[in-house]
Amino acid sequence: MSMKFERDERKFDFHDIGLAIKRAREASGMTQEQLAYIIDRDPRTVMYHENDGQHPSLNIFYQLVTRFGISVDQFFYPDTSADDTCKKRISIMLNTMDEKDLRLVETIIRAIKDAKETGEV
Repeated sequence: MSMKFERDERKFDFHDIGLAIKRAREASGMTQEQLAYIIDRDPRTVMYHENDGQHPSLNIFYQLVTRFGISVDQFFYPDTSADDTCKKRISIMLNTMDEKDLRLVETIIRAIKDAKETGEV
């Protein structure tokens, strides 16, 4: 018995991730020129990734999304629940924090939980 395989004809549209990278870059106060320098590419290349949906190499893609803490699951697996996506984004952000920042986040989470338990929220 032979198994039949079909070609996967899907093409990934990079526009949404490019826009997320652009928003994150702008929110950080970084210019396209500065980002281009950091990833060792021409500023036009950064513009093409952000605005035209041009696919970067895997290494540049990795540098861009990890630099700005962008979770790609929402783009690769759009059917994932918003709750799961939010938890993954928070996890990525937590991984970039130092001990002092983590203690502050822990205090905030405890305050929210305590408020819910006492009915204040």
